Amino acid sequence: MTAPLVRVNNLTVAFTAGGGSGATAARPVRAVNGVDFALAPGEVLGVLGESGSGKSVTLRALLRILPKARTQISGSIEVDGRDVLAMDESALENYRGAVVSMIFQEPMLAFDPVFTVGEQIAESVVRHRKVSRSVARQRALDMLERVQIPNARRRLDAYPHEMSGGMRQRAMIALALACEPKLLLADEPTTALDATVQIQILLLLRELQRDMGMSVIFVTHDVGVACEVADRIGVMYAGRMVETGRVADVMLQPQHPYTMGLLSSTIHGQQRGTRIEAIPGAPPDLANLPTGCSFAPRCKHVQAACLTEPPQARAFADGRMVRCIRPV
Repeated sequence: MTAPLVRVNNLTVAFTAGGGSGATAARPVRAVNGVDFALAPGEVLGVLGESGSGKSVTLRALLRILPKARTQISGSIEVDGRDVLAMDESALENYRGAVVSMIFQEPMLAFDPVFTVGEQIAESVVRHRKVSRSVARQRALDMLERVQIPNARRRLDAYPHEMSGGMRQRAMIALALACEPKLLLADEPTTALDATVQIQILLLLRELQRDMGMSVIFVTHDVGVACEVADRIGVMYAGRMVETGRVADVMLQPQHPYTMGLLSSTIHGQQRGTRIEAIPGAPPDLANLPTGCSFAPRCKHVQAACLTEPPQARAFADGRMVRCIRPV
């Protein structure tokens, strides 16, 4: 059996805020609360959940780009046999881009506005591949052509603000894949795009992933997007994975009440005229999480035992996991 490329065990991320002391000190915001998962080489994991569920923070922890001064991380992260949390700055510089790359939600904020797109892609290639500027520039051109940017040679010398949103997103993908990383982290990369461009980007990502044999963690709050790109689904709520499994299993037979609520509150697969069943209430305050199950205040299946302690993960066949005290 092939060893996982990624192992995450009991990952916890909390943010602290300045100001006050003693009783008046701000409580830490516990954005990730004991996340566990593994990812095989060449596998795509779709991470699904509402805003504030800890999806993006989990990705940033994998890349070690969270602010040091106010972030507390515990647990373990192992990527390609390396202990990510034990890496020093020099090791992290070699790790980011070469082993793991990230596609951000808004490429306009990820690109430096004062350098051309080609310069930024070439810089990454020079850093990790140890090649000349001319070779790196050719690699940048090849990547822009591979992500299907029209007039790629001319766009190589364009600044980010001179590109449309869809074109910038393609350029961001080219930058992330220029050094052929083993793991790609995609943080809602299609959210800001219109529907037609979104489909094009999703198909492109899937094609590139298969061609390059990468593992991918794709974060989204869109059920349809998760179904399109992923092999497995991980559903997050209040910083915990509450259900994981193969896409077909989770979508056709959801076991956690939160997963069921997400699927019921989308228009995908709904008949015309049918009332959408929204999840009542709002996500919990991450600085003041409830003692028991975090979803209990919004769950129509809540029991007394749900209010006393968080439910333990229950493993089933085919890698299925559900964090709930009752079968649904």
